[in-house]
Amino acid sequence: MKVVSVPGNLDQESLDQLLDEVAGLPDAPRFLLDARHLRWVDPNGMVGLLAAGAALRDREGILPRLELPESSDVAGYLARMGFFEEARGVFEVDGTVPRRRSGASDVLLEITSIEANQDVHQVVDRVQSRAGVILANKLGYPSTAVVQFSVILSEVCQNIVEHAEAPGWVAAQSYNWSRRLGRWVVVISVMDMGRGFRRSLGEEHAARYGNRWSDATALEAAFLHGLTRFPDSGRGQGIQQIRRQVRRWDGAISIRSGSARIAQVPGWDDRPPIQEGLASFPGTQISIILPAREDA
Repeated sequence: MKVVSVPGNLDQESLDQLLDEVAGLPDAPRFLLDARHLRWVDPNGMVGLLAAGAALRDREGILPRLELPESSDVAGYLARMGFFEEARGVFEVDGTVPRRRSGASDVLLEITSIEANQDVHQVVDRVQSRAGVILANKLGYPSTAVVQFSVILSEVCQNIVEHAEAPGWVAAQSYNWSRRLGRWVVVISVMDMGRGFRRSLGEEHAARYGNRWSDATALEAAFLHGLTRFPDSGRGQGIQQIRRQVRRWDGAISIRSGSARIAQVPGWDDRPPIQEGLASFPGTQISIILPAREDA
């Protein structure tokens, strides 16, 4: 059995480490993800853990095992976010799964699977009432921000339905990012196990790029230049719409697809705007971080 150690702090910063390791694993009769030492996890980490398990499941056709965190707080939080419901069919869980309790006010959206348009509509409907309170009270955004936030959430989820051709998950939460930023943030994570940007855009655009066509080139084409898989202009402009709104709120957005990651980097972030040479992981992973206004 091949054992993969889950980082003790599992968020956007450390998730690439886990996904790279999973993507580079040699063949084995069985896999085990050891999360016993997990002490902190955000929406990116939770959804990423599901994606890692799904990649191993799809590769070997056998459910990988998952060892639960020793921290009861972390295990309880995973339960509250609906992780274990979504983990059915992805993992064989070692240990007793905590009972799910009602979510606290900082939980904007529990982990939710996205497969069809009606899932997207249900997510937006479910979030709107909570979003108004959190965006106003935690981030200091105006009341009109709920509409723009709903558009962002709808577009990133719609990306799964229209482009991935495979199911995915979305989760969102607000918390006080005291050590990193000294402010409250809302974190949105959306991941799928689909075909990624290079394959989605390839039929329409690969020929013009020739040998330069790659995961990084496809991300740049969509993220920076607004190219879509649709031949007619005006369709599929969701990524551009999201980028503009996230920039207005001084937020960050990053997208990993295949072996590359691209990001819109605000002044408070220090990540590189483009990364290449990552291990090729299936699907697309989108992370959005919206910070509180500095005068909030």
